[in-house]
Amino acid sequence: MEKDSYAHGVPSWVDVSTSDPAAAARFYTELFGWDVQEGPPENGGYAIAHLRGRTVAGLAPQQDPGPPAWATYVNVDDAEAIAEAVAANGGKVLMPPIEVTDAGRMAILADPAGAVFGVWQPGSHPGAGLVNEPNTYCWSELVTPDVAGAKAFYRNVFGWGAQTYGPEGPGGYSEFDLGGQTIAGMMEPTAEGIPPHWAVYFAVADADAAAARIRELGGGIVVEPRDIEPGRFAVAVDPQGAMFSVLALKGEMTP
Repeated sequence: MEKDSYAHGVPSWVDVSTSDPAAAARFYTELFGWDVQEGPPENGGYAIAHLRGRTVAGLAPQQDPGPPAWATYVNVDDAEAIAEAVAANGGKVLMPPIEVTDAGRMAILADPAGAVFGVWQPGSHPGAGLVNEPNTYCWSELVTPDVAGAKAFYRNVFGWGAQTYGPEGPGGYSEFDLGGQTIAGMMEPTAEGIPPHWAVYFAVADADAAAARIRELGGGIVVEPRDIEPGRFAVAVDPQGAMFSVLALKGEMTP
């Protein structure tokens, strides 16, 4: 699905901060067929991945300690106002809003449980130009031990509603919505030691084939392919250590 703009409060972009951008670019190019193009020098090595000439994701040199990671960015009308709302509701502003050339403004934030996410106020770059089809971004999912707290926080910051299916707690699944549109998911950790985080999913035509290809390319599979309501998915890790999921959607279903 081609996209040229996003409403305020809708996830619009994903990128990976990695210890080896060149190696990561090779891995995702081989896995998803992306064309990764490095930006101008003033972008600090940030590269944009394209598919069929449309933007799909970003790759950045890792700036902070810890494992490489994929991040989700939420489209906003005013990055400063959102950063203020995050702080007022118990979250943290890890990087205040900054200009990214003429592309837009970004900030890196964390919710009260510690799950990190970004916000993007678009300029010339509106976000992912291709989503919800094989080899593109299709879903973001908050993994948090405090589902009730997250519902309140994201409602106050972005105006998101949330509906829980199944039990409130382990085994249940929640979906965030905005203006009648389901925009993201949420669940409690499935095992001890999993920190709060925003997981990123990419659509694929065949989850089992994608898992096999990930292994061939030097990545690993954390959760073997299995069936869930929207299709068949697997949790993977790239050769540098960034975790992501692949999801083969059922029929014409989109998240």
